[in-house]
This record gives sequence, structure tokens and C-alpha cells, in this order.
Amino acid sequence: MGLPILYSFRRCPYAMRARMALQVSGQAVELREVRLRDKPADLLAISPKGTVPVLIETNGHVIDESLDIMIWALRRKDPEAWLGGNATSTVDMIGLVAQCDGGFKQALDRYKYPQRFAGSDTLAERQRGAVFLQTLDDRLQRWPWLFGQRASLADFAILPFVRQYRMVDPDWFDTCPLPNVREWLARWLSSSLFEKIMFRTEPWSPHQPGLIFPLDTCLR
Repeated sequence: MGLPILYSFRRCPYAMRARMALQVSGQAVELREVRLRDKPADLLAISPKGTVPVLIETNGHVIDESLDIMIWALRRKDPEAWLGGNATSTVDMIGLVAQCDGGFKQALDRYKYPQRFAGSDTLAERQRGAVFLQTLDDRLQRWPWLFGQRASLADFAILPFVRQYRMVDPDWFDTCPLPNVREWLARWLSSSLFEKIMFRTEPWSPHQPGLIFPLDTCLR
């Protein structure tokens, strides 16, 4: 097909953020949906850690970090200015995403999967995650998006993990004192962008090509 290849899994928050950047940039890839419990040998051969997303450029270069895939796509085309207007704002956005991928993700894992972590206190981990969400709520009290009036890389890199946090206990989340985060999340969940990246497809097989993604690429 002569396109970069993206190994992805529909519900993985890391893969979701990568697909959003590809969707917005219009960068076409061959999408290969995988089953995490049955990872294809082709994926393990190019990225032995076996996580998604993984992007293979047409020259064979492998990118196996989701944030790097986002930046790779947006540096090719960034029609909605997700990378911000200057180097400082990009650095600040990446710093906030690092907080999400660090302490918040650790708390989220222990909150969602307490059985995997001996001695984990579910409520304590929920509260630890809520501390980070409170910093987001404070930002969103001033602006509709994390870095101002326009959506940015930071919003879409973090939103999939906030979605996952909510899914652990929706009743609690929907009544907790984070009104701005709830509105921000709801806006994304009802967006056409979310709809476009969350379509269902059969897992990829080595005997067949993947899908061209974004799905509307051929219409452009």
C-alpha cells in the first residue's frame, strides 16, 4: 500500500491518542487492529515490548511511543494548531502530559486493577488520581481547553485516560466536585472526532491488508 503502518487496539488510551492525531492531521496509515491477548508476530518482531500503538514509517523507522506518534503526525500537518503557537507552549503541554502518564496513570492502574497490586488501597488511589484531575479542573475553570480557547495536544493526549478513570465508577465520577473536567470530557465523548476513531473493525491478519485510516482519507 506504500503507507506507514499503525498497530493499534481500539480501547487502549495510548492508541486512541495516536489515532486522534492521525485523524486530525489527515496522515494516512495502514491500520492494523490487534488483539492484545494474541499479538501478531509481525508486531513483536518490530517492537518486542508488545504494546500499542506502534508506527512503522515507509522507510522502516519504528515509533513505539504514543506521544511521539502524535507529534510525528502533527509536524506533518497541524490544521487545528494542536502543537500551539510557540516552542514554550509545546514544552508546557508535554510537561502536563508527562504528569498524566506518570503519577496519574500509576494511580489509575491501581484504582482500576487493585487485584494486580498487592496492598493497593482503591479509595486512596482514586483520591490520588483526583488530585491531578483537580489541577485540570482549575485550568478548565479559566478556559474551555487546557491551554486556552483552542484544543491542543495536551487535551487529546490526556482525555483518553480521564475517560478510563471515569469508567471505573461512573456514579462517583458524575457527582464528584470536578464539574469542569466532566464538561470537558463529555464534550469530547460527544464529538465527531471521538466517533471517527472509535469504529469497530476485525483484528488484522497477516493474510490481509489493514484498513486505510483515517477512514475518510479517500474522500479528501
